[in-house]
Amino acid sequence: MIAKLKTRWGVRNNFEFIMILLAFSLAGSSLTFVRGPIFGLFGIDGDTSLWIKVPMYIVLLMPTYQVLLLTYGTIFGQFRFFWNFEKKMLRRFGLKL
Repeated sequence: MIAKLKTRWGVRNNFEFIMILLAFSLAGSSLTFVRGPIFGLFGIDGDTSLWIKVPMYIVLLMPTYQVLLLTYGTIFGQFRFFWNFEKKMLRRFGLKL
């Protein structure tokens, strides 16, 4: 499975692969810490309806996750991988970059 991911992502060695996985995990973990304050700014709490929470999550936290991913990718020397990853995702959403 690891070899398949490395081939799909075009990763040359295990060190790059580990740095990419580390960036993904830290971005996801960081988002859990950032979610509370961001939702707090907009008055979203545990009593807020899911019909409000889900769209707000998509609108507010998905872009935040992308920025965190690029930030951690840059810190771990994998900016090019994550920038291409971001462009590919934006193309899937119908946006051109």
